[in-house]
Amino acid sequence: MKRLFLILLCLAVVDGVIRIPLKRQKSLRKTLKEKGRLSDVWTRKGLELLQSCNSPETASEPLLNYFDVEYFGQISIGTPPQVFTVVFDTGSSNLWVPSIYCTSPACTKHSRYQPSLSSTYQSDGQSFFIQYGTGNLTGVLGIDQVTVQGITVQKQVFAESVSEPGSTFQDANFDGILGLAYPSLAVDGCTPVFDNMIAQNVVELPLFGVYMNRDPNSQEGGELVFGGFDTSRFSGQLNWVPVTVQGYWQIQVDSILVEGQEVFCSQGCQAIVDTGTSMITGPTTDIQLLQEYIGATETDGEYGVSCSNLSSMPTVTFVINGNNYDLSPNQYTLPDGENYCGSGFQGMDIPPPSGPLWILGDVFIGQFYSVFDRGGNRVGLAPVVPYESATNGI
Repeated sequence: MKRLFLILLCLAVVDGVIRIPLKRQKSLRKTLKEKGRLSDVWTRKGLELLQSCNSPETASEPLLNYFDVEYFGQISIGTPPQVFTVVFDTGSSNLWVPSIYCTSPACTKHSRYQPSLSSTYQSDGQSFFIQYGTGNLTGVLGIDQVTVQGITVQKQVFAESVSEPGSTFQDANFDGILGLAYPSLAVDGCTPVFDNMIAQNVVELPLFGVYMNRDPNSQEGGELVFGGFDTSRFSGQLNWVPVTVQGYWQIQVDSILVEGQEVFCSQGCQAIVDTGTSMITGPTTDIQLLQEYIGATETDGEYGVSCSNLSSMPTVTFVINGNNYDLSPNQYTLPDGENYCGSGFQGMDIPPPSGPLWILGDVFIGQFYSVFDRGGNRVGLAPVVPYESATNGI
């Protein structure tokens, strides 16, 4: 692969490779906890997304852990550019941002798109609707150019939300979501941004790499590379795993071990690699048993342990395509002050036909550099290089 050079916190585009520095901010989970609202969110049922550009019943996507997402990047829409902070989400396929015509508190607290200010805007005219267990998101589709770190995608269809009732997105640190899953997951034929990047030949390769920094002493959030990946971010070789269903980035998990003993998925199970989910989630009954294995107890809807117990807790291993992906207690817990470490595992039941599914979210991706290869329909995984050991360039 061609040699690429990285400039942290600045744009580097080389031969169609786009590097996006990801920001890490205080998560919504912590914000809600400080406001005493965390248990209200975590005990809500039915946070299953029903989404359609025309009908609320044509597709479903789980969005529970958007409440805890911490990694964001910036894009712009229109001419001149209007800047938005978005979640780059491999668990969905549509781009949406708030519209200037939205007066919901969740919109007025965020950047809002103004179509009248863009000379390249075109009206699509179709409506869209997203139904949550705690509210809904409605709006219209528009067409405009979308710029990601200096690379522009022409005539991108995106959703302009005009109503965001409730508190689902009100306390979020991001404005909208840019989906990076397969087109089959996109509603009403709305071509995803990355597919348009490929079709318009603005990326060198039909893949992208994701690095999420988990070093608590570092201000760097991470990096998303469109059109390539950064070998300085991981050790060894990428282990390639075939995509089993081309909707989510769905793969086969051979088994899940606790301290070397097979406990879950003895006959194999399906999982998705999802940058839009903070935790590692799985079927509720399995996760409850896993919490018992690691010694986590529930308080106000949140599972956790005393941080002083980490040295005696087991390693949890995901066996994927014959390779072991070990997570130590320090890696699968989230320090939250006062000697309390939250569990990085959370129960989430995804019904058929999509489920049941495990979700390998940021807790997993933070330890294993992830490459999403649309050309080969596969996911590449390799252990991340510790932040202090990483060097610039590949």
